[in-house]
Amino acid sequence: MAQADYKKTLNLPVTDFPMKAELPNREPLFIEKWGQEDLYGKIRKARQGKKKFVLHDGPPYANGDIHIGHALNKILKDVIVKYKTMRGLDSPYIPGWDCHGLPVEHQLFKELKITKYEMDAVSFRKKAAEYALKFVDKQRSQFIRLGVLGDWQNPYLTLSHDFEAAVIDAFAKLTEKGYIFQSLKPVHWCTACETALADAELEYDENHISPSIYAAFPVDREELSKKGIQLKTEEKVSFAVWTTTPWTLVANAAVALNPDFDYVFVTTRAFGTLIVVEPLWGPLLKTLAPETPEEHEILIRKRGHELEGLKARHPFIDRLSEVVLADYVSRTDGTGCVHTAPGHGMDDYKTGLKRNLPVLMPVDPKGRFTQEAGELKGEFVLKANDKIIDLLSRRGNLLYAGKIKHSYPTCWRCKSPVITRATKQWFMGVDRQDLRKRALEAIKKVRWVPEAGQNRISGMMESRPDWCLSRQRYWGIPVPVFTCASCDEALLDPALIRFIRDKFKKEGSDAWFSKSTLELTEGKFSCPKCGRKDLKKGEDILDVWFESGASHCRVLLEQDKLQFPADLYLEGSDQHRGWFQSSLLVSCGISGVAPYKEVLTHGFIVDGEGKKMSKSAGNVISPQEVMKQYGADILRLWVLSSDTSDDIRISQDGLARIAEGYRKIRNTFKYLLGNLHGFDPDKEALPLNEILEVDAWALSKLEALKEEVTGAFEAYELHRAYHAVYNFCVKELSSFYLDVLKDRLYTDLRSSVSGRSSRTVLYEILAALGRMLAPVLSFTCEEVWQSLGFKESVHLEEWPKASSRNRNAALEEKWQRLFGIREKVLKALEERREKKEIGNSLEAEVELTLSKSGEFDFLKDFKAELAGLFLVSHVELRSDGLGSGETLSVAVRKARGQKCARCWNFCETVGKNREHPALCDRCSKVLKGV
Repeated sequence: MAQADYKKTLNLPVTDFPMKAELPNREPLFIEKWGQEDLYGKIRKARQGKKKFVLHDGPPYANGDIHIGHALNKILKDVIVKYKTMRGLDSPYIPGWDCHGLPVEHQLFKELKITKYEMDAVSFRKKAAEYALKFVDKQRSQFIRLGVLGDWQNPYLTLSHDFEAAVIDAFAKLTEKGYIFQSLKPVHWCTACETALADAELEYDENHISPSIYAAFPVDREELSKKGIQLKTEEKVSFAVWTTTPWTLVANAAVALNPDFDYVFVTTRAFGTLIVVEPLWGPLLKTLAPETPEEHEILIRKRGHELEGLKARHPFIDRLSEVVLADYVSRTDGTGCVHTAPGHGMDDYKTGLKRNLPVLMPVDPKGRFTQEAGELKGEFVLKANDKIIDLLSRRGNLLYAGKIKHSYPTCWRCKSPVITRATKQWFMGVDRQDLRKRALEAIKKVRWVPEAGQNRISGMMESRPDWCLSRQRYWGIPVPVFTCASCDEALLDPALIRFIRDKFKKEGSDAWFSKSTLELTEGKFSCPKCGRKDLKKGEDILDVWFESGASHCRVLLEQDKLQFPADLYLEGSDQHRGWFQSSLLVSCGISGVAPYKEVLTHGFIVDGEGKKMSKSAGNVISPQEVMKQYGADILRLWVLSSDTSDDIRISQDGLARIAEGYRKIRNTFKYLLGNLHGFDPDKEALPLNEILEVDAWALSKLEALKEEVTGAFEAYELHRAYHAVYNFCVKELSSFYLDVLKDRLYTDLRSSVSGRSSRTVLYEILAALGRMLAPVLSFTCEEVWQSLGFKESVHLEEWPKASSRNRNAALEEKWQRLFGIREKVLKALEERREKKEIGNSLEAEVELTLSKSGEFDFLKDFKAELAGLFLVSHVELRSDGLGSGETLSVAVRKARGQKCARCWNFCETVGKNREHPALCDRCSKVLKGV
């Protein structure tokens, strides 16, 4: 037989599975196939009646294309849902969209090039709905392209009639339990959007520049004498007040002092006598006169409570400001004398309630001063600071004016600086019926991943104010409250609210804007105070965070295929102050429990250098670009390779590394498939207790991998699962097991014990890897599964369970010892290769000299397998000739005999078989059985 013909007798790998993935072209074909076969429906049917695992989807805004943050979030959810499904659980995935609110309004106004005053509410809402639904469709197709399986034809939408009715029902229940009230209170206010904002709708500019001024609030001698304070100087006496918002001085009603601090009356040459908290008079004088030290004298000291009730003169308006006490006044910065405007700050407001201070609000919704501000009328407040400073200076009450860089709140949508402004709003009281306390208790019963999330949300819950529910916009669900046209009484009536709920369920919330009050109430309700039926509709809408926070009421509680509480909420870490918190408050208020059993958070995506991604910085990477270049599976693998508990980096270099890692995994799949060509596990697989020892070692390592990957998934440490699989493919398989298996796989008879043993384990490995990686590499594993001959999807399979029977720790330890020796042999072979003494390692034979009491006896049992394990043609063992202190010596020399034309091993039996003179004895015997 000619040498070339011997190749035909080898069991070389055969597979149609291509090494070149072409994922961007191949993945859409799988998506089409899954849709045609209704794969999601098949999965649901297969898991019907099983124990449920429900991940409740936090709704993204139906606005624009999906970005890389959306991709991260949806891929994580998809991986976990697929994993839980494969574990035998019924894990439906109902995606949702937040269709209302400022994100949609802003973009639509920009598109239409109008303001909210240039279109009526009914017409605008119609266009807003069309806009939102357009992007629901667009984002839906983009999420499906990522390989995310779910009930995409039946998502929950916050603009649907059923959803809106469920939100109004939640509002009715909270009203019934006494949580809802209306009040004039200071709230965060966006002057550009002309609406109140909740804490969750704020971002912070860490480099904002504000004025930093010290103003004098003069006190008359007669006032001081009422407290028995007599001063030996005739100079002007003033409270020194520090503020970074001079414009709010217009609404000042008081100066707050700490009751327990000592305050000093300090004389100065330039500013008269100033009243300052004791530790801060020195820093203040340095600020006022940095060049030359101020001559000063401390006249008297008084405790804060001794100055309570004094009346100071407003620094530029003809009215008095009362001296009040407040425990929050500190002595770490400022002067210890705090400017207090109840209309512009929550601490100020609370202090005002105790002292019955007026809530002055000379600012309109656009942020302009009203006529109550006198000569400042019409000025935009944030641009009026210079005029305020000029007024102070002209009155002789400006002590100092400078600038300060500090953190300042901005609107989450338009990015404009926000102000604090007292307006009449609807609130959910977090201290009513012990709601805050019960929410904090509920937090303790939830599993938070990472654990730090518990402290974070607890801290926020402990300090958060009442929840401002109302917004002064068009696009949302209206606050379902009427007021009496005669006496202005608000009808906070659960029965009326539920009546509106039923209207919305039939007609949607557009009815509120398109119908008259009489059409809405049908004349069935009257004012509880005066009995009149002449009612007015409210003009506010509900905070979108209340809508999404009540999503469990519609999605979990009203659908039999789901359950309440959800098993898992999974969002970015910013949702501790957003959706996690709003959902918790609504659920605890209505049901008394958290709406989730577990909360998993991920970090934010940054560029390769750890910088925030932005269009202006030019470092944005879109998921569409990644899928076009690499495919969705590479994006999915990037997510799973990252420790998502912290910020996640993405860059072109990083994606290239992920693609290279993917190629190694794909190459492993290809090699396994190629060597399993024609293998029928039902007929050819050996019982696992009969496989060869090296195969038993590989099987044991596979069982260890199953345990590790399963544990990582259960702990939501998904990156650990990926790295375990990657290391198994690259280190255990490619670098050792598959390498030493080649000779046996290619040259031994397929029907032999060695051939069947190796393929039995290769099949076990491929079947396990295909299923373990299916939640991650959803497209690639489907391709593998098809290549393996299965007709049904891999996503209908069950998770590979670890078997303790196949795990052999003693065997792994034994082989680990052998690896140490193998490493030394491979090193010696490499040294000879570098010296050009050998080429392929099969050209060599190795002589190992070992200590009799140690490695010699250990290796004796492996004698027949050592040549294959070391990838050489022959191995000799010796137990004498070691130097002092040596336990192992490796000698490498040219192999004896001739090269076999079939297996390429050098052997002295080559040439002795008349029928096959070019073959070694082993190959000659194999050919007899072919």
